[in-house]
Amino acid sequence: MRLIQGTILVAALLVPAAAMAQDGDRVVPGGGITAAGWKGIIDPASAKAGRTVNDSKFAQEGDALKLTIGPAATYWNPANTAKGTYSIKATFAETSMGVASGHPHPYGLFIGGNNLDSPEKQTYLYCTTYGDGAYLVRGFNGQTPFTVSRKTPNPAVHSTTKGGDVTNEIAWNVTPDKAECLVNGTVVATVNKADIVTAGKLESLDGNYGIRVSHNLDVVVTGLTKK
Repeated sequence: MRLIQGTILVAALLVPAAAMAQDGDRVVPGGGITAAGWKGIIDPASAKAGRTVNDSKFAQEGDALKLTIGPAATYWNPANTAKGTYSIKATFAETSMGVASGHPHPYGLFIGGNNLDSPEKQTYLYCTTYGDGAYLVRGFNGQTPFTVSRKTPNPAVHSTTKGGDVTNEIAWNVTPDKAECLVNGTVVATVNKADIVTAGKLESLDGNYGIRVSHNLDVVVTGLTKK
């Protein structure tokens, strides 16, 4: 009996470690950024582990951007900037949700990107969705993330079961006093400018906009536009 109990205990202790190992950053063969004009930076934890932006593929295929992601990253084209009052939107199609990841991971749009080439000085705010029907609003100030809205289920977010495909349109509407994240035309989060453009958070809501994606995902992005 003691041997059986000890075996069960050891197995229970090993499961979390095995699960974590299985969800480490994958390395995508032949990776790199081939979409003209685009740049990318991976998250600090992945960089410390020896990963690089070339461990993922970020490619242009016709009017679509095809992302085959290893380490979590932020991608932008320096020509894509917005300031004042503006709207940004794009459609994200995740193929085979959860297969590459093992469980849902987020992807979406960021705004207010400043100093993106400098991990120590970068600031930006992103709204992302998960294939299980939830959304998340977070940002980075240097290498420190900050959370505006934790992962929250919302009926506006399309969802699917593991192994299925899912598509969501994600948008930001920015005015002089606030920023709204919309998913499939519905406002899921509102952020007051005074609460977000402040010490330890954003430098500004003006700046670059682009794509934020977690690790181990296959996503196709279309219709990235600004108004």
